[in-house]
Amino acid sequence: MRVLVKELRELDIFIIKYRYWMATLEEDIYKQSVWLVKAFSSDNITLDYSIESLKEIDLFFEQNSAVPGIAKQNGKLSQNLGPVLFSIGAYVGDTIIKALPGSIWITDDKDPEGEITARIKLPTGTIIWPMQRVINRFKNGDEDSIYPYGFLVVNEISKEDYWDKAKDIQKNFK
Repeated sequence: MRVLVKELRELDIFIIKYRYWMATLEEDIYKQSVWLVKAFSSDNITLDYSIESLKEIDLFFEQNSAVPGIAKQNGKLSQNLGPVLFSIGAYVGDTIIKALPGSIWITDDKDPEGEITARIKLPTGTIIWPMQRVINRFKNGDEDSIYPYGFLVVNEISKEDYWDKAKDIQKNFK
């Protein structure tokens, strides 16, 4: 009995340590977005979280895809495809969030497909899925381009009385 209690305590300590060191999906999104900016910077490409910078993402796909859904041999998508697409999705989502204050990531750390189903709730209540858009960009090519997606999302929201709502939201955070 004492051995079992000791093992259970050790397991509890392990779980506590694991939870402490385990990042949430939202933290991973942030880290990977920052990582992508640094990775592009090492190739002298500037990602500055502007909607215009999403053109660089589309160019990256063009340069690193042989055909839609197939990475160029020895290209930057030829290894670690899933993590790279996740990082790009994180950047795309963070870019839209920065362009539309009051937007938030919605994640579910318990969802085994949480990296794919992470979504953003815009100030208007509209939900978008940047991770899925990035996956579709890779699979379908330029018919699912990233820049027009980000541009249209931001401009459609901007046409509404969004800016008044955003000012109200920001007042609540002060």
